[in-house]
Amino acid sequence: MSTRPDTTPNYQRLPDDEFAARVDELWRRYADCDLCAYDCGVDRTAGETGACRVDDTAFVSSYFDHHGEEDVLRGHAGSGTIFLAHCNMTCVFCQNFETSHEARGEPATPAEIAEMALELQSRGCHNVNFVSPTHHSPHLVEAVRIARDRGLDVPVVWNCGGYERVEILELLDGVVDVYMPDVKWSDDAAATKYSKAPGYWSNVKGSLQEMHRQVGDLALDDTGLATGGLLVRHLLMPGHVDSAKDVLSFVADEIGRETFVNVMAQYRPYYEAASNERYAEIDRRITREEYRAVLDHARDVGLRRIEYDPAMASERESRLPWR
Repeated sequence: MSTRPDTTPNYQRLPDDEFAARVDELWRRYADCDLCAYDCGVDRTAGETGACRVDDTAFVSSYFDHHGEEDVLRGHAGSGTIFLAHCNMTCVFCQNFETSHEARGEPATPAEIAEMALELQSRGCHNVNFVSPTHHSPHLVEAVRIARDRGLDVPVVWNCGGYERVEILELLDGVVDVYMPDVKWSDDAAATKYSKAPGYWSNVKGSLQEMHRQVGDLALDDTGLATGGLLVRHLLMPGHVDSAKDVLSFVADEIGRETFVNVMAQYRPYYEAASNERYAEIDRRITREEYRAVLDHARDVGLRRIEYDPAMASERESRLPWR
């Protein structure tokens, strides 16, 4: 008997009636919007906008085979990314501010998004990767249902900022295969100042626990590609080593030491963080000392699956069997 794990995407197993009920419930949320942790309560179906600065029209800025994601997502053919315009966070250092804040994109229906997903699969992409999906969950879940019925058969990645609501995540249970939250802060004051996300840390903690409950630790197939599970990103910010350590401690202690974590070193002061006196303290790159201190902490708390930047790591970290 084969002991290989079943790699069938979650959405392939979801019964049709349950899938339809999830879609209907999510669409209902647009009228009194609580799709993210802001819980704005605006009627987006009437043209009102909340923190994400958009009504119930979904905009896609681009979709393509992305070769810059984690190894476990991009493989040899790329991750099939679909970038949604707008965002439910307003990070002053956003490197994609043209799409996240300035809304450069084209309106897209669920059927059109489903067609994009199928095209990416036909190109050989290893997954469909929804980037900044939270504020348009109804469109995306319906798109997955349409695409499934037309032959979609690769993992669905939910590439978000972590500022979610557990109640909404529960509606994604059985739809999403890989959750990939970029957990930016364990410091609510910093989250409010730099990401305009009040109460961020308490929301992230609950969200991570729910994501892990649904999909578990990151699972890989025989070629090293992710088939399902939780992949946590953390972008280290200059001067915020303690915040990063708290994030990693929580992940290790409350989620699990087998959690796959990418400690990212690529911060640059983009957008409002560049040459702005109000954000002068983050108008620089991180140092090697900061990065190495965080990697040391990851090892100390027992995290076993870390992706990291070898150019920023010490010789000791580069010898660890993390990747």
